[in-house]
Amino acid sequence: MECNERILLASPHMGGDERNYIDQAFDTNWVAPLGANVTGFERDICDYTHAKAATALSSGTAALHIALILAGVGRGDMVFCQDLTFSASANPIKYVGATPIFIDSEPQTWNMSPEALDRAIALYGAPKAAVFVHLYGTPARTAELMDICRAHHIVTIEDAAEALGSTDGGQSCGTMANYGALSFNGNKIVTTSGGGMLLCQDAGDAAHALKLATQAREDAPWYQHEEIGYNYRLSNICAGIGRGQMRVLEQRIAQKREIFDRYRAAFDDLPVHWAQELPGCRANRWLSVMMLDEDARVTPAQILDELERENIEGRYMWKPMHMQPVFADCAYVTAADRSVSEELFRCGVCLPSDTKMTQAQQERVIAVIRRLFSHCQP
Repeated sequence: MECNERILLASPHMGGDERNYIDQAFDTNWVAPLGANVTGFERDICDYTHAKAATALSSGTAALHIALILAGVGRGDMVFCQDLTFSASANPIKYVGATPIFIDSEPQTWNMSPEALDRAIALYGAPKAAVFVHLYGTPARTAELMDICRAHHIVTIEDAAEALGSTDGGQSCGTMANYGALSFNGNKIVTTSGGGMLLCQDAGDAAHALKLATQAREDAPWYQHEEIGYNYRLSNICAGIGRGQMRVLEQRIAQKREIFDRYRAAFDDLPVHWAQELPGCRANRWLSVMMLDEDARVTPAQILDELERENIEGRYMWKPMHMQPVFADCAYVTAADRSVSEELFRCGVCLPSDTKMTQAQQERVIAVIRRLFSHCQP
């Protein structure tokens, strides 16, 4: 019945060991947001990424929020943020009362353009912090972005929500900036159902993050609070899922990359292109995103409609932040007289990248898209 089964974009894929950690949490009655799984998961992430310190939180958004607080960002400050991303990259800027200024992408990796970043600094001055993203698991031009920020004393925050397992020069995405954020949402390469992790360069920041994430309680014999806190700690049960997931992470990355390579080979003769994996980088290829050339004669809407008719899930690319009504009053800076992020949004299609998808199912996806192209080409 596989020919009629719905093919999903990306969904949780259990490895088998998750239940052991969950059962341990139940057996020991540690079902609150603390326990051996939480601290063990933090240790697992540090061991894998070589991050100096990590704090397990309820979401990647929470990690970005606390990163901004640790960076000293507050009301009236400017924060430069990648334009082409999910809104969770930008929303925490508003949480702390700061003003986001959105920075365009460059056409190779689809991530923040160093040239646009330079131009934004020339126009507005140095911001308090900059948030750049490794979009769909493809590493950004990290070294260039970091060099620019260091030269202007800008605190850097990596949104690596989609990039666990991606590397740049052998270094894990999320560990190169002052702070890094990971996401373990249900569709991510590693899931805890919902959850996130803040990566820090020193243990002091991680300890402060933990305090903020647990209602900022002071070390006193009663409940005393001297700064605003949040209920952001990760559940011990959810952390148990994450511990089991970490045991299959490299397998999942290999599967994601195989899916991507199969699409790229199958569509090699079509007017499409893909995000580039720069020299020295490894993209985890969390989602395989196909970019239509300007002369493709096929639109993302046509592809998505055709896939849906065949019970296949696809998705539009992220809509740029400067095009979102909620951020309509925010500045947006490009490197030149073109908007790369708008071009990418107009032409991008997220293809099914589920690691439970069989090769036969992927061939189904490929056949649908090739058939559409054959009907639309002259």
